[in-house]
Amino acid sequence: MPVPVLLFASYADAFGGRQVLAPATAPCRVDEVVAALRTLPGGDRLPARPLVAVNHNWAVPETLVQEHDEVALIPPVAGG
Repeated sequence: MPVPVLLFASYADAFGGRQVLAPATAPCRVDEVVAALRTLPGGDRLPARPLVAVNHNWAVPETLVQEHDEVALIPPVAGG
């Protein structure tokens, strides 16, 4: 089953929506989800190591993603 990924701000713009289905099969690792996202239109706009949250917690590339987990890409934030 593809992994649904929530997108915000510039990532939503890049992928053309607030959510995308990453062509990865859970269970998998965060880095596998990111690699799958790179294969989609707009995926080339992701930085080398985007910030990812799984179930509202910051995730590292090795974090395991299970079916029904909430995965979100967190865009860079600018401010002053």
